[in-house]
Amino acid sequence: MNSDLPVLGFLGGTGPHGRGLGLRLGRAGHRVLIGSRDAARAHEVAAALSERVAGGKFEGLDNAGVCEAADVLLVTLPNDSVAGLLAGLSGAIGAKVVISCVNSLAFDERGPTVARAPDGSWAEECQRLLPDARVVSAFQNVSSAKLRAGEEPVRADVLVCGDDLGAKEIAMELARHIPG
Repeated sequence: MNSDLPVLGFLGGTGPHGRGLGLRLGRAGHRVLIGSRDAARAHEVAAALSERVAGGKFEGLDNAGVCEAADVLLVTLPNDSVAGLLAGLSGAIGAKVVISCVNSLAFDERGPTVARAPDGSWAEECQRLLPDARVVSAFQNVSSAKLRAGEEPVRADVLVCGDDLGAKEIAMELARHIPG
């Protein structure tokens, strides 16, 4: 475990994308905090990830606890949960770097559809809800199934967007920590 690496907190970390990114970044040596509305569920997921990564440091907390303890936050929520969760966490997040991994796709009986964010993109919606945070978007285009599968490299590009150069550099560094 490298103590120089930022502690990563996953809001909505019990879902497929949070589990996959958490697994990969935990394997890279990060301390990973899995957040959920249900702390017991977060604890279960963190324990399952710990079983997959020898020497990994995973902890399950409620979302507010993750906001307090993490250096960098990754929003891995379904798009329809963003406003409901983030609106109450602005004070706890403050000026931290927040990486929106929120995907614009929604699925219903007709198949995939585009779920439009009220402010243009889900990162812009996160920024509106977290006015002091340093918000960028990244990882929303990376398959959660590929992230969760085994130890093989993830063959994908990571699209990083935002106005804050320092926050973008943090997101790009995290992407470099995932083989492939």
